[in-house]
Order: sequence, then C-alpha cells, then structure tokens
Amino acid sequence: MNNSPNTIERFEKAGKALGVARQRNCDEGFAIIIEGPRDKIALKRLGFTGPLEVVNRGWGMDRFIAYLYERYGTRTEDRKATMTLLMDWDRTGGRLQANLRRRLESFDVQIDEELRRVLMKTLKPETRVVESLGGLAGALMPHMGVDAPLTSDS
Repeated sequence: MNNSPNTIERFEKAGKALGVARQRNCDEGFAIIIEGPRDKIALKRLGFTGPLEVVNRGWGMDRFIAYLYERYGTRTEDRKATMTLLMDWDRTGGRLQANLRRRLESFDVQIDEELRRVLMKTLKPETRVVESLGGLAGALMPHMGVDAPLTSDS
C-alpha cells in the first residue's frame, strides 16, 4: 500500500464507514448482504459479529429476497434501513447490486448503500472486491475504532 497523504485520507474514510456499519451490525442487528463466503470471512476479520447474509447460498433469488424481507422487515421503528447491500464494485457486483436493490425496493424495503459508495470511491485502486477487505484490515482497522486484535478465524 502506498502511504501518500491521499492514500491515508482514503483509508481513513473507508475505515470510518466500515466502523459505522460494524457498530450498527453488531449493536442493532443491521444486516450486511454480501456475495459469498469469502466476503463473510473478510468482514469477520474486520470485527463484524452481527448478521452477514450471503447471496450465493444455493437459493433462488426470489427465495432469498423473501427471506430478507421476512427476517429484517422494511425499516426500523425510527425509519432507518435494516440492511445494506455490499456487493463487489466490479461489473458483476454492480449488476447484482442493482438487481437486489430493485427486488427489495419492490417490497418497500429501505436499503442503505452508503458503505458500498464510500468503499467504491476510496478503495478502487487497491481493490474492487469485498473479500480483499480482510487483507487490508491492518490499514483499515485503526480508523474503525477497533482495539481488539486481528483474528484469522472465520
């Protein structure tokens, strides 16, 4: 990783966004919807202990959307989103993100996409995939408000 002031600033922004999402995930049960099992491992490495829902679990898309709707509802009592979509920021991830958003919004589910937007802007030169966040943990965690040591278990 390059340590230019721009890189440090970008990693601070990415870490802060991840820290906010992690706090909501752990404290409020805010679901993070991700593509696959390696994404789940990466987020656990960053200290996410709340619900991490994997799209690629062998279910059809209709069943998965119905599960999310039934499990997390449309929004919190204070009108906040109950989940965020965090697909990779490559072409395939973008298509999947748009498909999931469209289907969930048809059920009036409020989606928070701020985390993905921030990561797309701040980490694009280093990575375009969620599973790589685990490898960037050393650079991101100091900005996430994390004091716990890194763990490599899933």
